[in-house]
Amino acid sequence: MPVDHDVLVSGAGIGGLTLALSLHAAGIRAAVVEAADLPLPAGTGVSLPPSAVAELTALGLGETLAHHAVAPAVLSHYDRHGGHLWSEPRGLGLGHPVPQYSIHRAVLQDLLLQAVRARLGADAVRTSTAVVRFHQSESQGVRVTLRGGGRVRTETALALIGADGLRSAVRAGLHPGEAPPGWSGVWLWRGLVPWQPVLGGRTVVVAGGGGIRLHVHPVSYPYDNGARSPYGYESGPGAPYPGGPRAPYPHESLPRRGQALLHWTASVRLDPEALPGGAGAADWNRRGRLAEVLPHYAGWRIGDLDVPALLAATPRIHGSPLVGRAPLTRWGEGRVSLIGDAAHPLLPAAPDGTGLAVLDAAVLARCLARTTPDRAAGMRLYESHRAARVAALDIARPLPCDGLLDLVAERAPYGFAQVGDVLTAEELHHWTAAHRSLEAAAEAW
Repeated sequence: MPVDHDVLVSGAGIGGLTLALSLHAAGIRAAVVEAADLPLPAGTGVSLPPSAVAELTALGLGETLAHHAVAPAVLSHYDRHGGHLWSEPRGLGLGHPVPQYSIHRAVLQDLLLQAVRARLGADAVRTSTAVVRFHQSESQGVRVTLRGGGRVRTETALALIGADGLRSAVRAGLHPGEAPPGWSGVWLWRGLVPWQPVLGGRTVVVAGGGGIRLHVHPVSYPYDNGARSPYGYESGPGAPYPGGPRAPYPHESLPRRGQALLHWTASVRLDPEALPGGAGAADWNRRGRLAEVLPHYAGWRIGDLDVPALLAATPRIHGSPLVGRAPLTRWGEGRVSLIGDAAHPLLPAAPDGTGLAVLDAAVLARCLARTTPDRAAGMRLYESHRAARVAALDIARPLPCDGLLDLVAERAPYGFAQVGDVLTAEELHHWTAAHRSLEAAAEAW
């Protein structure tokens, strides 16, 4: 049976591009279609746990990541008054063979995109091309109707993968009639801001309590006019890049020497009745306003981090309702399946969905290679591995750090001097163990 594609991937996000590279490394031909034009809107920062970094390193991107990402040294939790609760090392400090990284989302996506085009060909990713519908048959594989360039056409593939995010067209075709994403009751603001390094320059900060949460981490080392920093980062366009010459990335154009690029996420649980018109649709590129977020963080100071000043200095704030979907009882059918947010959309907190999408892609490529030429068998093998791993995250349950922060806020609404004043050693061990268990579940292959 002649087909246009072996594996057709819908979505050129981080998961879809990682899948294309992983399939290529496994000797499987892949093509990618993306509904939007590229580059996509810049977004903010993402985290890559060591398991995801190991997969990207195996794809030959380790040196590139080391130049364009930050390897955090420590994760620290604080209450909303700056009281320190607990800290632990990250990445290599926990004994992993590779670091954990924080990186600008647009930088990571562009690094992957250029690697795909360099290895699979300049036309391996077609933009402004959307999946409209698909139909499977034993004799003709998967017939996929695509819309792009002002025309509609049908192409065939041995397999179709939906890597097209929260509102996946492939998921809609697999699960017609599914309810739209629902609001979680949390409003989320995000931003990127040039700032002097805080708390040592390599700290991931989680703070909050009482339904309010703040997450801050650097996505670049301090700008130093091209000289190597103490952490091994070499700024400037000469850093390794899979696609040849390019324009500078955001962290290479910081306005002042000594500044880094910090990513922050602020979330607040709201009373639904406070939004009589409803939360509206989630749009991660929707503009937010400082006046919306700043009152929730008035007076916050965490070590040398002046939170209101950080928020006020942010050039562009994004604000959107936090939405999610109910877990699927099955991800795919026949020769069609899903990865990343299309399969299991997670709230943008720990664990970061970016790392899960990278692992999905790596496992799917291995499973398809192991079961060649039976693409349907490869899909089911992949789903048997990954669906169970994601289910272990129990995403319906509050995150351990949120429970800890809320408990401390309840017991010490005006702050504390020592963590032992608000938590027993047994209680602190319970919360830290729950956090480590969640991270281990997110890292599971």
